[in-house]
Amino acid sequence: MFKLFKKLTIKNYIQILFCFILIIVQVWLELKMPDYMSNITALIQSETTQISQILKEGGYMLACALGSLASAISVGYLSSVLSSDFSMNIREKIFNKVEKFGMAEIKKFQTSSLITRTTNDVTQIEMLLSMGLQLLIKAPIMAIWAVSKILNKSMELSAFTGASVLILLLTVGTVMLIVVPRFSKVQKLIDRVNGVTRENLTGIRVVRAFNAEKFEEERFAEINDNLTNTQLFNQRVFATMSPIMNLVMNSLSLGIYFIGAFLISKSMMVDKITMFSNVVVFTSYGMQVVMSFLILAMIFMILPRASVSAKRINEVLEQEISIEDGTYDEDTTEKGVVEFKNVSFKYPDADEYVLKDISFKANQGEIVAFIGSTGSGKSTLINLVPRFYDATEGEVLVDGINVKDYKLERLHNKLGYVSQKAFMFNASVKENVAYGNNGKNKISDEKVKEAIAVAQATDFVEKMPDAYNANIARGGTNISGGQKQRLSIARAIARDPEIYIFDDTFSALDFKTDASLRKALRKYTKSATSIIVAQRIGTIISADKIIVLDQGKCVGMGTHKELLKNCDVYKEIALSQLSKEELENA
Repeated sequence: MFKLFKKLTIKNYIQILFCFILIIVQVWLELKMPDYMSNITALIQSETTQISQILKEGGYMLACALGSLASAISVGYLSSVLSSDFSMNIREKIFNKVEKFGMAEIKKFQTSSLITRTTNDVTQIEMLLSMGLQLLIKAPIMAIWAVSKILNKSMELSAFTGASVLILLLTVGTVMLIVVPRFSKVQKLIDRVNGVTRENLTGIRVVRAFNAEKFEEERFAEINDNLTNTQLFNQRVFATMSPIMNLVMNSLSLGIYFIGAFLISKSMMVDKITMFSNVVVFTSYGMQVVMSFLILAMIFMILPRASVSAKRINEVLEQEISIEDGTYDEDTTEKGVVEFKNVSFKYPDADEYVLKDISFKANQGEIVAFIGSTGSGKSTLINLVPRFYDATEGEVLVDGINVKDYKLERLHNKLGYVSQKAFMFNASVKENVAYGNNGKNKISDEKVKEAIAVAQATDFVEKMPDAYNANIARGGTNISGGQKQRLSIARAIARDPEIYIFDDTFSALDFKTDASLRKALRKYTKSATSIIVAQRIGTIISADKIIVLDQGKCVGMGTHKELLKNCDVYKEIALSQLSKEELENA
């Protein structure tokens, strides 16, 4: 937790300093009131006392009470501002850190857990700062100050107060030992609840199509019940503290009066007035001591969970980034050249290689395609170019420079990436296509329309309400899969990149649209390099170079006709999709 609080700003430390000063003033004023009460008690018992003297002491007490109230309000305001400011900064740091994560880090934490850490865990820290700052500082100061006030009053009363405090400490310690281990479990269960909920909402169509509503309800109920039962156990344990605290507090008051009455009865007449005044003061200070530990008990109810949350947040913030940003940020003499030199790759913590000794070169203006059976490593291979992962062995070069040496922004500005699963943001058509920063001029409306036209999407876009300003739902749930894919292609075209990467992009399109799009795309991108992953032979039949992958190895490289003659794997794939006559006439 202390690691997390090191991220406090200078402004935050100034706010804490003011809180500390105000709390000291508040405690001093509260502890002055029993002194004035003692003076009033002594004045009442004196025959020469005037009413003005009592009113004067009472006025001082009222001033202390009002001053303490003003200090408490000020501390409450400052702590609220501090906690809100700190939580905002931590959320921003988590978000920015996650933005730098590679795919390996994302898979390690899982999306649902990262959402929980950014929201629920940060809220726990905010609660601790908001409530804990004023209480955690106030409690020990009040306890020590109050104890120092009563130490010399009476050994008997001091011993009884000490015994009460010991009982409180044992109670709080026992509760902490029971509850703290379960707070970590609570946060993990919240992760699971978020994960199941997110999965159910994302896959709602599949759930309904397979009549799996009851199964999903039961799955959610099981996790939800585990979370509820764990929380109930924690709250029940905490609930035992309240009656024990009240019992100790009331017993302390009763005990002080009982012991005080006994001491007064044994005192000489001259000392009785002093002893009675001491008992009155001792009662007030004794309550202050117990209240201090009650406040600490409240902190201990928040602190364990906040501690677990701080640990989870630190895990994200301290996570080492596998994809380190390079330093190369200059223009290159070569344009649109992609080269793999003896590249092998295996996923983190995996034993087997997904890709083995892959070498090829794609020159500017060429179309290089990859084909192979499912799981042969096609998508993994092209994901090494934008550095979603780094090659385990060998080199991946773009324009003659190792991709690891590039500043990521410079590298990504060279690329137009279209993922296998098209993703749309909750924004207009125009905003989705003009998304991101291409390192050049801002993408104009004319450029957006041109990119949409090349992607063969003009017809359906202009038929939508508001056309280019029509809203696209998150994930593109209000348009078809083929429409999403075409808008995703338009997004890459609008960037005018040197290198296009199409990860099985055309599979969601019908054959007619596929052919029209590739024809328009080849004409529009003739000066750019295109790297295509495909399942359909028809999509890559005219490629300048086709690379055939099988179990992570390159088993064939050449044009369509060359591979039909020289590569059995390619021939087998081709014959499974087209007839022999169609292949010969292609």
